[in-house]
Amino acid sequence: MKVSIIIPFYNCPYIDQAIKSALNQTYKNIEVIVVDDGSTEHVNKIAPFKGRIKYIRKQNGGTASALNLGLRHASGKYFAWLSSDDMYLKDKVERQLGFMEGKGAKISYTAFKTINENNMVINEVHSRAMSLNNFRRTLLKGCPVNGCTVMAEVDLIKRIGWFNEKIKYAQDYEMWCRVSLKTNMYYLGESLVLYRVHSGMGSLNHSIDMVSEADKIKKKYRGLFRLMG
Repeated sequence: MKVSIIIPFYNCPYIDQAIKSALNQTYKNIEVIVVDDGSTEHVNKIAPFKGRIKYIRKQNGGTASALNLGLRHASGKYFAWLSSDDMYLKDKVERQLGFMEGKGAKISYTAFKTINENNMVINEVHSRAMSLNNFRRTLLKGCPVNGCTVMAEVDLIKRIGWFNEKIKYAQDYEMWCRVSLKTNMYYLGESLVLYRVHSGMGSLNHSIDMVSEADKIKKKYRGLFRLMG
């Protein structure tokens, strides 16, 4: 089964490390798609990898639009999202794909480790396996899913309706809420992603807007989840 690793990129100095971690996977039936969202900096760091990746450049439109464009160009059955400042452990795709095929899962997420600017591990973050109803209840309190740990069937995302490009910062949270209307997200309790915490990360610089978007999402899905029982 081919896995398409999609890396949205916008002026990120760590892009070369992200690409390298994707290309160095032990599971070899992959394609790496870098979607350049109108970057003006660090584009030169992609050049050494151009022969081994799909490189797509577009006008700046935000993470959701970059993910959607990557999905439209994906040829894999599954897709995995990798932020340009994060990294995969070398067996991430192999471990998670094996887990999903064993469970018959259409979508899953994993634990992860946080790292600093110098790739030093700071912390390890775990969630827990939950029933669909418990997962929905947890979503209404906050997002338990790190988007860069997610692997999903491309067809599932297409059927559900792509990432919402009107949501600038919490598009992943809204997507997992929408997914949970249709199916559960399986949890693999292994840390397979290195999530970088640094001064330039969007979740720090746009935290107020993220909270505002998240509150609107909670309000919308509280009612929808109630209807689902």
